[in-house]
Amino acid sequence: MNRRTTYLQDPSTPFDPAQARLLPQRLEIRTLHSAKQERLTVPVELLLSGTDDGGWDAERFTVRWASGDAAAAAAGAGGAVTPFASRVSGGLHVFLRPGGGQEGVVGEGVRSDAVCRVLKTVFGSEVTKCVDYEKSFTRSDTSSEYQFYSPLASLEGLVDFVREKVCALDTAREEPCRRHARELLAADSLDLAYDSESRNLVVSAFWADAPGGEGWTEDLHAPAAGSKGKMEVGLLGAERTADPEEIKMGGLLGVVGEDEKLKPTLFSFASRHHALPRDATFSVEFPLPTGLHPTMAISLSPAALQPPDATCALHTYLTLPSYLFGDKYQLGTEDPLFLDSHHLVKLLSVTGETDLEAPDWSVSQWGSNWLLELATPPEEQSPEEWNVTIPLHLRYLAPSESGYRSVEVPWPVVFWACAASEEAKMHFNPFDRVDLGWEGLFAPQTTFYQVNPAAEQGRLVEEISVPVLKETGFFNSRTIELGTVLAIVLGSLWVLWKLGAVMRTSGTRRSVESQKKSQ
Repeated sequence: MNRRTTYLQDPSTPFDPAQARLLPQRLEIRTLHSAKQERLTVPVELLLSGTDDGGWDAERFTVRWASGDAAAAAAGAGGAVTPFASRVSGGLHVFLRPGGGQEGVVGEGVRSDAVCRVLKTVFGSEVTKCVDYEKSFTRSDTSSEYQFYSPLASLEGLVDFVREKVCALDTAREEPCRRHARELLAADSLDLAYDSESRNLVVSAFWADAPGGEGWTEDLHAPAAGSKGKMEVGLLGAERTADPEEIKMGGLLGVVGEDEKLKPTLFSFASRHHALPRDATFSVEFPLPTGLHPTMAISLSPAALQPPDATCALHTYLTLPSYLFGDKYQLGTEDPLFLDSHHLVKLLSVTGETDLEAPDWSVSQWGSNWLLELATPPEEQSPEEWNVTIPLHLRYLAPSESGYRSVEVPWPVVFWACAASEEAKMHFNPFDRVDLGWEGLFAPQTTFYQVNPAAEQGRLVEEISVPVLKETGFFNSRTIELGTVLAIVLGSLWVLWKLGAVMRTSGTRRSVESQKKSQ
């Protein structure tokens, strides 16, 4: 197993060499205030050990989880820490490219229900609306990749799985393993990436700051004697660069157990994801009353409206659970009056469930994704706040005692997409992040600048109160059902009675006419 730990300090944060002391078999970190990324490369069988994984042979499988805590955004997660600028909406995102066999066949490709079994085993029963990938996942029109989302608020299920299943595989390091697993509860994001060529699983976790805010104090140990693994470590910070498409990093690098001291380094690389200034923010709300047709309002600060380059366009990418959806005919219109009134330019992509009439309990897919280009104010205008509105619709939900149900909607991702130079080689980025759901909808030579979610909102999730039928009372669901059936029966009887009356009248008229002819 290879492990890479990277500490990323803000240039304004003081650093004392005594905070990182390299010894022959360990690195001592003391009260180091920085962001941190942990990256582990392990055989996939280590994660799937103990699971019912029959039929698992995916070509590519990526899981991305992001916290819905806005305090993480304030500390730097998801947009303010270079080079980890890319964002996804809060919750669990899964991207799957099945193997080459026939779908649903064991031993060739991915058995359709194996993916959901693994997700529920690893992340817990809170992973909802997942039966099998053929029914529950959405599929892109432009690729063979399947996509799934679940509004998972915490990594408690994953922590329990690691502590009970994974840590028990190495009894010598079981206690440190269980302690490190608990740290995942404070992580701001987590990535799992697997591909069939390497048969390796790459696990990456990111913290904007140490839990408790007192800095990192820990010991990083070299792998056990005879192990093929490595313990790499880096203490880095972003440097100024003349090329806006590049990121320059400087600091110290080392391999615990091999190097006698940390070595200074300075390197740069082209990056597809960049951070905007902290005052470039957006916030989201659903103005009251929401009813069954809520409107998502995205408010952008003046700094967020400044394009990084002349080739840039402002976009938003919505992740909508099954109970909320857009009307693709309404949002896809070219009517300038509608688009201008909502500060929209056009709908670029939609995948997932878009049935306008289906209730939520009849929808098998997890929901839908929407990519829209947003309008910006004219150059001669400088509004203090720019509001974009997106009309949405709620599906009928199951009845409740109160007549209302609460549903949660994750904040979208808001970003500038800009044309990059042909010479930019972004695949050399050691911190590159793809399979986000939205970056694949653009040309390969595209750079993205993330607008930061406003931190004062508390959570990057909006809660909507949805009116539903009551379970009790006169106008409860049972009464409505019986009333509907009764209305249908009475209506059918009335139609039959009318048809019978018409037939009797027509028969009498024909008999009178025939009698007249015979006379």
